[in-house]
Amino acid sequence: MDKVNSSVVSEFVLLGLSSSQELQLFFFVFFAVLYVVIVLGNLLIIVTVTSDNSLHSPMYFLLGNLSFVDICQASFATPKMIADFLTEHKTISFSGCIAQIFFIHLFTGGEMVLLVSMAYDRYVAICKPLHYVVIMSRRTCTVLVMVSWAVGLVHTLSQLSFTVNLPFCGPNVVDSFFCDLPRVTKLACLDSYIIEILIVVNSGILSLSTFSLLVGSYIIILVTVWFKSSAAMAKAFSTLAAHITVVILFFGPCIFIYVWPFTTYPVDKLLAIFYTVFTPILNPIIYTLRNRDMKAAMRKIMTYYLRSKKISEIPLVRNSLY
Repeated sequence: MDKVNSSVVSEFVLLGLSSSQELQLFFFVFFAVLYVVIVLGNLLIIVTVTSDNSLHSPMYFLLGNLSFVDICQASFATPKMIADFLTEHKTISFSGCIAQIFFIHLFTGGEMVLLVSMAYDRYVAICKPLHYVVIMSRRTCTVLVMVSWAVGLVHTLSQLSFTVNLPFCGPNVVDSFFCDLPRVTKLACLDSYIIEILIVVNSGILSLSTFSLLVGSYIIILVTVWFKSSAAMAKAFSTLAAHITVVILFFGPCIFIYVWPFTTYPVDKLLAIFYTVFTPILNPIIYTLRNRDMKAAMRKIMTYYLRSKKISEIPLVRNSLY
């Protein structure tokens, strides 16, 4: 423990997405706009789901929780990345680095399980429609959400147990826009081979198992619908194709980066953008804007808001006339 406590690195230097000064302003505007859209889009989903009684169903309950996780996932590193585009020397404290590692694995681990829960909800709705209300009760949905957070917490604490006590006594440059666990581990002043094996086992089991469950559930749904009618098959395939796209964009980079952390590639930080920025903005589009009930509920809320605003302005007009 004396060696562990002798770490002299108090901060890490983040190289960011690019060293080109010409691209910094473009990246600042681009990712700032994306972040605002992510927060507002997912907040709109949460407000719509909670305020419209017609959306008080298991599917939309899980969707609202997914939107909350997406906001958290986009917020653990994106605001700092945006601010760093305007600074030449990008640094993060040791405690800030550990916090980023904690939150990224908490939110990504939780989202993996939450996506499986949403796939299970669709499986029950399509394959066992007569038992849907009984199986997907409010209690079941609450348990599924709690399990997703519990799995994320266990996952991130186990990852931190490999990292927090590592000795960092020299190199402190992280070639990424946030503290990526495989890259930070390689900076430790010891042979990190065993640590990397543990990261592979931890991340590999979670990501591959949840990805396999998702793919399996989609296959079962498609096979079930295929035996019913070609029209139902086409509709289900259209819906699931969009879901599978999000799943691949989310799980693909995670599996590539964390299941094989022994060798880091320059493309790793670009892949990290997919599950930290692009997936949180795709979820509202895929799961919401393609949904007829959600769009109708959003129009209803906007109409009510505009009507209330017009009514509130009427007394002001009368007072001005007098």
